[in-house]
Amino acid sequence: MRISKNGLILFVTLLLGQMLHAQVLTGIDVLQLNGFEELRGKRVGLVTNPSGVDRNLRSTIDILFEAPEVNLVALYGPEHGVRGDVYAGDKVEGGKDPKTGLPVFSLYGSTREPSPEMLKGVDIMVYDIQDVGVRCYTFISTLGLVMRACGKAGIEVLVLDRPNPLGGNKVEGPLVEEGFYSFVSQFHIPFVYGLTVGELAALINEEGLNKGQKGDQEHIKCNLNVIAMRGWHRWMQFRDTGLPWILPSPNIPSMESALCYASSGICGEYGHIHVGVGYTIPFQTFAMDWIDADALKARLDSYNLPGVAFRTIHYKPIAGYFNGTLVHGVQFFFTDFEKAPVSLLQFYVMQAVQELWPAHNPYPLKKTRMLDIVCGTDYVRVNFGKRLKVADIAAYWNKDADAFKALSRNYYLYD
Repeated sequence: MRISKNGLILFVTLLLGQMLHAQVLTGIDVLQLNGFEELRGKRVGLVTNPSGVDRNLRSTIDILFEAPEVNLVALYGPEHGVRGDVYAGDKVEGGKDPKTGLPVFSLYGSTREPSPEMLKGVDIMVYDIQDVGVRCYTFISTLGLVMRACGKAGIEVLVLDRPNPLGGNKVEGPLVEEGFYSFVSQFHIPFVYGLTVGELAALINEEGLNKGQKGDQEHIKCNLNVIAMRGWHRWMQFRDTGLPWILPSPNIPSMESALCYASSGICGEYGHIHVGVGYTIPFQTFAMDWIDADALKARLDSYNLPGVAFRTIHYKPIAGYFNGTLVHGVQFFFTDFEKAPVSLLQFYVMQAVQELWPAHNPYPLKKTRMLDIVCGTDYVRVNFGKRLKVADIAAYWNKDADAFKALSRNYYLYD
């Protein structure tokens, strides 16, 4: 086996640090150690963003562009762009990458599935983006649409695997129902799905789940290969990997935000409680200017929720929603993530707020369609909205988890 110069440097670095803590190798690290064997003699396209780095913080773009064994010919930008210079929701423009001069094609603008013209001259498409393990995070939707396009064009797809920050055991939330497929709920999977991006790619490819953005198209299978990580185990959260956290999007600046995203993102869609976006701890709080922080903490503590703890917090958002307004509420922490009702936590918070301050009931909602497609159903909005009681949706929310876990085991790459 040939080892590239970059791979040799990486190998020496690992030997020096192995004895101190866990050393997980991501797909790009393993690809380097293998001397880019899977890419030799092929014209390579790359879907990535700033989170695509090796252990030494070198960009996957630069690694592949500078490797003599690799012919990198095009870049493809998901939400936020290949270099991360586009804010959330803004369109990504095509053009040229200023550092490499390579053409850049947008997958978050007028088109989200690469066209045949965008794929001309590509033999293999590489995907390397850090995921957060939650269905509504758009990078996995981009992956699915890339797989569809490459399947139509007869182009190989190579996923460079990365850790699921939530670990590989937590599965929560209902499967997407017909009529609610979208770019934030593209696959028939739970809200929290407990797979690495490589495992997820294999599952949707083999199980016929990759039916496009609206969920009503023919399933198209691609020639898929996954470069598995080394040293990762299902019990690991990101802090256990020894890897540096590189924010995959502006509002996930830390591994704590990634861990909490599943617990507050839906609440943020309701729009009546601030969840920390626009402050220094996005997705880690529940606060508003009219909330009594001590009362909210006491009510949440009274629920005796397993695996989660709360502290009072007071802060002024420095950007966006409620910029400059002093808000009060709670910051939450997981004391036992595996036992915690991770994605239902936000509904418990909304229940507590309704019990304490019924005048601030968020219904009627202004963004019903967005809430429904994030949840993958209108059942949650309709039934939770009647009384704002978690008991009214808990059984529905958890109904698909065990069956999906059983299906997922067929695609596990890690123990």
